[in-house]
Amino acid sequence: LQPPGERLVVTGRAGWMGMGRGAGRSALGFWPTLAFLLCSFPAATSPCKILKCNSEFWSATSGSHAPASDDTPEFCAALRSYALCTRRTARTCRGDLAYHSAVHGIEDLMSQHNCSKDGPTSQPRLRTLPPAGDSQERSDSPEICHYEKSFHKHSATPNYTHCGLFGDPHLRTFTDRFQTCKVQGAWPLIDNNYLNVQVTNTPVLPGSAATATSKLTIIFKNFQECVDQKVYQAEMDELPAAFVDGSKNGGDKHGANSLKITEKVSGQHVEIQAKYIGTTIVVRQVGRYLTFAVRMPEEVVNAVEDWDSQGLYLCLRGCPLNQQIDFQAFHTNTEGTGARRLAAASPAPTAPETFPYETAVAKCKEKLPVEDLYYQACVFDLLTTGDVNFTLAAYYALEDVKMLHSNKDKLHLYERTRDLPGRAAAGLPLAPQPLLGTVILLLALLPVFC
Repeated sequence: LQPPGERLVVTGRAGWMGMGRGAGRSALGFWPTLAFLLCSFPAATSPCKILKCNSEFWSATSGSHAPASDDTPEFCAALRSYALCTRRTARTCRGDLAYHSAVHGIEDLMSQHNCSKDGPTSQPRLRTLPPAGDSQERSDSPEICHYEKSFHKHSATPNYTHCGLFGDPHLRTFTDRFQTCKVQGAWPLIDNNYLNVQVTNTPVLPGSAATATSKLTIIFKNFQECVDQKVYQAEMDELPAAFVDGSKNGGDKHGANSLKITEKVSGQHVEIQAKYIGTTIVVRQVGRYLTFAVRMPEEVVNAVEDWDSQGLYLCLRGCPLNQQIDFQAFHTNTEGTGARRLAAASPAPTAPETFPYETAVAKCKEKLPVEDLYYQACVFDLLTTGDVNFTLAAYYALEDVKMLHSNKDKLHLYERTRDLPGRAAAGLPLAPQPLLGTVILLLALLPVFC
């Protein structure tokens, strides 16, 4: 997928958060990098309102009254208003990928269109939306922008794998390992040569160890003549049907429509197709929280530059041992005992109003008749959170598996996977601690913010 000896790295502002080739790690100074990490790592419950700023700018620059050119005073006024909005939310957006992408993009656009930083900030409607036909994939798109056509013309269909994250939270890795994890805060799900996915998990209730995904950031890296770098970000109660720059495809390149966002259910279900890497991503909001599912070719999954730095690539390596919860043991301990033993058996503080065991089982059986790990995860979540929406989270996670997994014999899993303490002795790599993994991830993304 990538010429040998070359690596995709972040170089700064090209394409708002552009990617370039060949920059080495030596360019990063240790002390400035460390200071950045200490000062700007995002809080788990950030009130950053950058998505609101993006939406306002997109609304102000679309409509039926667009001028022939963007080089107008009105367009500059919209940019200044956009910049003002970002400044107002700057304090709450430190370290936010979408925020820094927007700030760099505004500066680039103002420079390209010779806009002064001083002036009116009215927001007239300027740009027209693209014709409906533009949403279709162009027949003359470069062949390299269609994964199967470009890389598998003379070989068998590629082997597709699946990863999913849902509930409190439960992880199914690309190798069909099933784990229940604590992983509070920001964690990388995917980190390879073509895209990065990071989730933020927050406590379901104050003082509870039960967590769920409240924020999701996906970075599609610039790829040849197919797509510009694009960032998608979703949060609780905000599931946009566009990238953070307001677009719905891969940008201005010839094969831009090989990356597209489709809204399946408004505010509840979004699907992202990245045909240039043979990848499909499903993001849902179920109740207050988000779920994630992806279908990706093994070749893309394993397109990792430095395996030593991939210890926290959760979809590939699974959760670190110290972050795993044995929810099957919890399930066994609570079965038949009712709510009385729940507090003693639970690995986390229970919610003030949780379901009795029999009620949790009945509710999960309605949606998940097969007593597999998705059913067990559903019961676990109802007992630890008391939120009936977690039943739907498990249900839709299994539905996404049915749609995305290539091996129909592996739709249902029955035995969870948990690393054993002797894993290192057996020669298998242990994931590094969260702080080290976070430093590694942010080192790779550092130039985005500079």
